[in-house]
Amino acid sequence: MASLWFILVLCLTTWVSVSTTPDKTIFDPLGDHDGDKIIFKPYGNHGAPKSSHGSPKGHHDAPKGSHDAPKGNHGAPNAPHVAPKRGGSTPKGPRVSPKQKQARPFFVFGDSLVDNGNNNFLITGARADMPPYGIDSPDHSPTGRFSNGLNIPDVISEYIGSEPTLPYLNPQLTGQKLLIGANFASAGVGILNDTGFQFLNVLRMPLQLEYFKEYQQRLSLAIGDEKAKQLVNRALVLISLGGNDFINNYYLFPGSARSQLTSLSDYVTYLIVEYRKILEKLYELGARRVIVMGSGPLGCAPAERMQHSKTGDCATDLQAAAALFEPQLTQMVQDLNAKYHADVFVAANTKLMNHDMITDPKAFGFKTSTTACCGQGPFNGFPGLCTMTSNLCQNRDEYVFWDAFHPTERACRIIVQQIMNGTPEYMKPVNLSVIMAVDSKM
Repeated sequence: MASLWFILVLCLTTWVSVSTTPDKTIFDPLGDHDGDKIIFKPYGNHGAPKSSHGSPKGHHDAPKGSHDAPKGNHGAPNAPHVAPKRGGSTPKGPRVSPKQKQARPFFVFGDSLVDNGNNNFLITGARADMPPYGIDSPDHSPTGRFSNGLNIPDVISEYIGSEPTLPYLNPQLTGQKLLIGANFASAGVGILNDTGFQFLNVLRMPLQLEYFKEYQQRLSLAIGDEKAKQLVNRALVLISLGGNDFINNYYLFPGSARSQLTSLSDYVTYLIVEYRKILEKLYELGARRVIVMGSGPLGCAPAERMQHSKTGDCATDLQAAAALFEPQLTQMVQDLNAKYHADVFVAANTKLMNHDMITDPKAFGFKTSTTACCGQGPFNGFPGLCTMTSNLCQNRDEYVFWDAFHPTERACRIIVQQIMNGTPEYMKPVNLSVIMAVDSKM
């Protein structure tokens, strides 16, 4: 849901980041392959990423079993903080021992909804490495997630009994940490390579897939080719793409090149064709259980409400785009499963999951789904990042949206509950609980 204002804000953010960075390293992971060079910003004492990568801090609480009203207080970033209490105990990550049963490996691909810190290592306008992002994380500081705390992959990790996946560009992702899996996602990317150009450096999908190949080579060196292949085959994979192809491409600004050259229906068809190629490549690289997230509530994010309506109505053009995209995505997933004669891919109707919370927030214990917790302007929807100068709500658990585009941790938990237990209307052909039960017997 970016606009020209968003581009200006992010370009300014990027200029500040570049101008205050003492050292930069040009790293071309693919040699001369398509000339896809990435500029890395030194992070802490790690410098440019090397062949091994890093780890988010701490463990997290187990997910709630119900949609109870939020508890606890959330103050401003500099105020004393009391984290909300959640039931259950913290799932333990796998021990480093070949004799113990490892938790299921987990790989994550896609955009800002699932990025857990890769963009921290890039010179890019799409970063969440400043307060109050991460205010509800274990140490109440930014982690690179576009959230007040955990995001969707983190909560899925809880359900499968694993540590959170680690950003592939983090230098601590090495040795036995490789057995947990890795997160390759990068805020700003889309199905198409020209999506997100305004953010400068992001890990576009060809590069994310190239890193997945590189990961497997490193894993083979650590545990051998056959065990590495088995680990990848039995892993759970999550991919989130599509939203940015509308928000930061087709509808980036009135009269954008894509919208002038292609009708919406033809553009959606093109996106589905290109998304299929990405999923086929994942299968070629060994993925056998892939949850495919849809476009989400494109027109109902606070940024789009602010830009398209004085009364806070959802943007009709973006909602129409999502309505075209979701069913075609589900059909494409079914076609791929027929091709491979197995339920490799599962379509997660995230548009519908979000729609439930957005149209009836009080039924889920939220106060509002119209206004973001953190932001500026009407509905806190000014299409820029949440910063220390933004308006900040006192209780994040009362809001569906954390910032102008992204859900709060609590909203993420409700989405994951649908991923785990949703009916075919939400998860087609099966939900994650069924997948876990079936695969446990294999």
